[in-house]
Amino acid sequence: MSVLGVRWCVRFIFITTATLNVLLAEEVTLKYTSSPQKAVRLFTDSDLAKYNGEEENQPIYMAVKGVVFDVTLGKAFYGKDAPYNALAGKDSTRAVAKMSLESEDLTHDTTGLTEDELKSLDDVFSNLYKTKYPIVGYTARRILNEDGSPNKDFKPEDQPHFSIKDEF
Repeated sequence: MSVLGVRWCVRFIFITTATLNVLLAEEVTLKYTSSPQKAVRLFTDSDLAKYNGEEENQPIYMAVKGVVFDVTLGKAFYGKDAPYNALAGKDSTRAVAKMSLESEDLTHDTTGLTEDELKSLDDVFSNLYKTKYPIVGYTARRILNEDGSPNKDFKPEDQPHFSIKDEF
């Protein structure tokens, strides 16, 4: 093969490679244009209380099993003066388990719940809240130990992009 033929082959390979790089880079760029996922938020009790459905232009949040859901879609149920507004703006795990709106049940504490109540809690958590409402964060007590250190046993629900090390 002559020197001219070698140069032509090198140019052809270079142009082909450069063209493929441009095309592949554009393809990757196009695939990556989907909206970025938001970081999962950590809520204290006072943070969560701000989203109790009382303010018109504010989202409505409630927590079950330490998972904070945006229940704004169910404003007719959880909004101001709605039948389940008592559950909004707090971790209402016990109330959901007992199907109760009593003030003493509006807590995260599951101490003393019966097996049936715990099963009901798991069913409602999995089949209603996790399927209907987006997860916007977790309560601090679910993620942190009492001394403020990360809870190594924490397992995020439906948040594959969430990593404890990214959040702390």
